Amino acid sequence: MPVVWLARDRPREVVANEVRSGRWERATHGVYVAAKGPDDETSFDRDRRFALARIAGIDRRLTARHWFSHASAALVWGLPVVRMPTTTHVLGVRPAGGARTAGITSHTGRTDDSELTVAAGVPVTSVARTVADCLATLPPAHGLVIADAALHRGLPRADLEAAVAALPARRGSARARAVLAIADDGAESPGESMARFVVVRDGLPLPTTQVPVATRLGTFWSDFGWAQWHVLVEYDGQQKYGSATNLFDEKRRHDALVEAGERVIRVTHADLPQLTTRLLPYLPSSLARTVRVRRMLAA
Repeated sequence: MPVVWLARDRPREVVANEVRSGRWERATHGVYVAAKGPDDETSFDRDRRFALARIAGIDRRLTARHWFSHASAALVWGLPVVRMPTTTHVLGVRPAGGARTAGITSHTGRTDDSELTVAAGVPVTSVARTVADCLATLPPAHGLVIADAALHRGLPRADLEAAVAALPARRGSARARAVLAIADDGAESPGESMARFVVVRDGLPLPTTQVPVATRLGTFWSDFGWAQWHVLVEYDGQQKYGSATNLFDEKRRHDALVEAGERVIRVTHADLPQLTTRLLPYLPSSLARTVRVRRMLAA
């Protein structure tokens, strides 16, 4: 969590001087964080730092018992968030007189002590409860990214299943169950999760993650695919080819997979909308006649 300063703890002229000098930046009303240069972080990292700064500042300002939840808790737990939340989600805070508190989305309802804890020095919902809430409220693809990451990092699937089962029977609970059904601890990056989501949403059979392939260079594990049809999908992120050595090694790996009889489809984020169309020619022709979008995942 970033170090923050509250305007209430400093004379007004001191705050103004720190901001004017460029040492502080305003994260939200009354909350300031150390400034960084434009070359020190990406715009996404900056948004993430500011979102965490708002959480830290709000935590110090709130006097009633509270826990950060939903996408805000996911940030605290270090889980990947596709779209940075523009509001801070807080469980247990009831706005006075029903009024809305600027920058805070308040949540109330059933809680159990096992779902409440502390991480990075701030009160948050447990990992399982956090992921369940995200599955119920975020777009399905974004929820899958968080669920995959939590499972990959060791969250027991049974714990997540119990948290989703405990969600109130309201809008979002059915979607949470649908996304949980395709969550997989084999996904190693948000890009892999997004690519897998696209093909499953579009109606293709559920692929297997980390498909092992024996090659002349040893055994490699593909991001996901269908071993029975020798079709593999490899997601290429921007950092994958950081050097000429990495590019050369990946070329050898790709050639070895192809020589082993595999058909390898490489995909980047920009390719996701066309991924299913690209895959269909490599799959049994009978699939093309039966493929139907899974409506619960398309919501």
